[in-house]
Parts: sequence; structure tokens; C-alpha cells
Amino acid sequence: MKNLIKYVTCLSIVLTIGCTQDVEIPLEGAIDGDAVTPTRSFVESLVVSAYGILDGNVDNGNPWFSAASNWIYGEVASDAAYKGSDPGDQQEIAAIQRWTAFSQGESVRLKWRAVFEGVARCNFAINTANRSFDQGQITQEELNVVLAELRFLRGHYHFEAKKIWDNIPIVDENTPIEEVPSNVGNDSWGFIESEFQFAAANLPPNPLRFGGATSWAAKAYLAKAHMFQNEFSAAKPLLNDVIDNGPFDLAPNFHDNFNLETNDNIETVFAVQYSVNDASNESFNGNWGDVLNFPNTSPVGGGCCGFFLPSQNLVNAFKTDANGLPMFDTFNNAPIVTSDKGLGPNDPFTPFQGNLDPRLDWTVGRRGIPFHDWGDFPGSPWIRDPSTGTFVGKKFVHFKAQQEAGFAATNTWTSSVNPIQTNIIRFAEVLLWRAEIAADENDLNTALQLVNRVRARAANPAGYVRDSDGDPAANYVIGEYTSFPNQTFAERAVYFEQRLEMALEGHRFFELVRQGRASQVLNDYVAVEATRQPELAGATFQPFAERFPIPNSEINVAQGALQQNPGF
Repeated sequence: MKNLIKYVTCLSIVLTIGCTQDVEIPLEGAIDGDAVTPTRSFVESLVVSAYGILDGNVDNGNPWFSAASNWIYGEVASDAAYKGSDPGDQQEIAAIQRWTAFSQGESVRLKWRAVFEGVARCNFAINTANRSFDQGQITQEELNVVLAELRFLRGHYHFEAKKIWDNIPIVDENTPIEEVPSNVGNDSWGFIESEFQFAAANLPPNPLRFGGATSWAAKAYLAKAHMFQNEFSAAKPLLNDVIDNGPFDLAPNFHDNFNLETNDNIETVFAVQYSVNDASNESFNGNWGDVLNFPNTSPVGGGCCGFFLPSQNLVNAFKTDANGLPMFDTFNNAPIVTSDKGLGPNDPFTPFQGNLDPRLDWTVGRRGIPFHDWGDFPGSPWIRDPSTGTFVGKKFVHFKAQQEAGFAATNTWTSSVNPIQTNIIRFAEVLLWRAEIAADENDLNTALQLVNRVRARAANPAGYVRDSDGDPAANYVIGEYTSFPNQTFAERAVYFEQRLEMALEGHRFFELVRQGRASQVLNDYVAVEATRQPELAGATFQPFAERFPIPNSEINVAQGALQQNPGF
């Protein structure tokens, strides 16, 4: 087991504390890893272990920093969400909100540790699978499928690192354990692409296990890698194949993707799966990464902890005009979507009466609107400190009936740990990537059809949030575009649709960066939002903040082989 201990402790390259000679000392009574017969069942256990770290939860130590949802790095760092909670709580998240992330501390260090733990598990499993084949324990066909699953996962973990830090090391099964690879910058894209290419060629079209990768998921992820490099011509045929020939479609209702009873559906391309109240300690297999984000002082999820509050800017973006279309230029003007900031729980309050996209109330909790089956959201009483925001997220929140039925943690300090999947790629996102390419090519008709396909699902009245009388909970007015008059309009429509459809799912910041829009959008955002959110006062987005700082602890361990990103 010595080699396994070295992999888990050293994470193949970099650590929170570094590799020491201690791990070279054989454990008394232990068996060396090379002496273990690599049976098919042993290889299978290692594949499951490689999937198991998709949630980013290595040891339950502040798992929100490594959450699969990337709510901190993908949303709080964007124009979509505030840190929330008490102004003095979680200062590292406050720094990320202001685009001054710490290179020391726990935030980026724990995320780095989690993704490279995933890489390490994949590499150990790959080497074991190869040895299993050499010893006749598995067939060539079995080996190819095992390697395809593992290389898909290894591609995912490297992709996570790439979009966060950009200048990352490539670590494969041949990387010496004692060696710390140097930064490789954009060269890592080729490696990531090769991982998904191999997976697409060798995985079956249907999953081998619950939540398992498929050839279709690999094609979609390969397309995503090309999208992040602005290689639209390479992404286009992959997306066409997934859309035209794959097994995916939009789920009937928007919220089907965030309800634990319906979320593993035809729209799921790839997602992180969880379970609770199983044999693990303290529901360790549940979604601990989002545990801080439930309404504070409420019965929902045990009353903790009030982080991750949707921004006023995001809420305003769901306003629609008389035709049910987005208001590109005026959505953030007065009158804003009404909040209850400054009001007491018994003060008169009327929710916003204007036209709204119905996806808003499945995405955001607003005072006076049903919060699943927990009753109407009361506003400030469920906010830890209203000065830090007045809305809460809903996509990760379970229903009261589900909590009572045991689908939320019951053997730990909070019942906010649930098994709602974290969507990594869903089909709506695939459609909108393809629409983005069409707009870039000035193929206005294709862009129009794809955007309208997403909007038509959102307009289905069966999917509206409804009050206790069965009536729509707000004035939902959403329509389809009749035309895209020009390329600029088409691009704006696609970008806006991406924002509304994928809101609070961990993508916004990374999408702004890959589209080259981060500086303009975020500085326009903070110019207004700083008047609403005191914690943003004086903040400015600088171009260097498009990537996050590499943890100082990893640079120290690497002894010069890793270089800090400029600006930090």
C-alpha cells in the first residue's frame, strides 16, 4: 500500500504540506501496492474512488471552497451573487467577491488540493488497470473502457484547474511521484482534448454506472474545451452530433433539473451525484459543498448559514418587456425588482408586479413567493444580515417533504446536506453553446431557433411557480423572439439567455472570461452594484483577475517549478 499512500498524500505533485520522507517508510504489517493482485473488482473500486472526489470533498474540511458547484469562483466572483452572511465572516470569499483573491489561506488551496486529488486517483487507477491487464485479470476491451472512464475524469479535473488557474501542470500516469511538473500554460489544452477524445472513442453511449461518463458526455466536454479556446469550428461538429444524434433533450420543466426526484433526467449530460443517510460518516457522500448557502435562521436545511445571495443585478435581469423578452439595456434601471430591505417581517410588502421570466422564482427566493413547499419566503427573517443581500438561491434547496422523507441529512449537524445533483453540463447549455457559434457565424436563423427552443421550455405554464391557490406566483410573461435583426443582436440574445438559464450554476465568471467580456461586464456591474452592496464599494476588476492565484503553499512545495499568476 506504500504507493497508494504516496499518491494520496502527495497528490502526485503538490500538497498542502508537501511530501516528506515519512511516506517512504513502509507501514508495519502493510502490503506494498505492487504486491496486491489487481483483480477486476479492485480496479473497479479505484474507478469508483476516482468518481468519488467529483464532489471536491477530500476530508470535510471547509468543503465549500472546493464545491463541485463552484459557487464561489463561478458566481460570487461574477455579477450574479454576493458573498452574503455576516460581513466579517469568510473573508477569503469576500476577497474573491472583490477580485482580490488570497494566494495564501484556505480557499484556492483547498480547490487545488481537491482537483489534483482527483487527478491522483485517476493516475493510480490507470496504472493499476494496466497492471491488471498485464497479469491477465481483465481483457483488452475491459481495459479500454476503464481507461476511458478514468481519462474522462482526469480530463474533467484538469479542466477544472485550467479554467480557474490557467497555468497548470499536466499530470498523467507517467509523471514521477517525486517530480513537480512546471507550469505549461496553454499547452494543457491539448492534453485535456486528448483525454476527452479517447473517452469519446472508447466509452459506450450509455453509462456503465449511475452518473457515469458516456461517449456523448465526452463529446460534449470536448466541445466545451474548444469553446473555452474560441475554437468554434472544432466545437461545432461535436455539438451538432450531440444535439442531432445524442440521447438528450430539454426536460419538460425547468425545475426538473434541480429537484432531487427528477434531476437525473434526459437533460443531464454529466453531473456529480450524491447520497445521504447511507453508511458513510455524517452523510459524507452528500453535497457538503453547498452546505453554507441555505436560508439562515429558517427550518430549511437546519437554518444555516446564509451565504451565496443572488445579486440585485441578477434578479433584475429576469424582468421582461410587454412581449416577454429580456430588457438588454434597461433591466437594471428603476424600478428595480422590489426587495424588502429595511422592512420588518410584519411591515406591508407587495412583491414586484411587473413582467418576469418564470425561471426567476425557481432560481431565487423572493419575499412573498412560495419557497418550494416551505411556505412563502419571508424575506429578511431568513437572511443573516440584510445588508449583504436580500434574496437567496433555490436551485440547490430540497423540498420540505423530501427532508421529512429522509432525503436530507439526518445524522449530522445540518439537514442542508442533500443529494440534489450538481450539473456539470446539461443539454440547455449545449444548445446555447451552439447558438453562440451560430451568432458568431452570422447564422441568425439557427441562433434564433436554438435560443427559442430554450425559452419555449421556460414558457411552459406547467413549470411555473404557483401560490397556494394554484395561480402563478407572479406576473410571468415570457415570449420567443420573432427574429434576430443582426449579428450584434443575436450575440446579445445568446449571452443573455445563457445568463438566465444557467444562473447560479457555477458558470457565469468563467463564461465572461472565455467570451472576453469580463472587464466590461464586471466593472459596469460594480459601478451600480456598489451602491446596493457595501462590500463592493471601491472594488475594481483588473484583467489579471481573470485567473485565480495559485496557492502559495503549492509554489513553496514546488521549489520554483510552479510560478505564480501575474498580479498576485
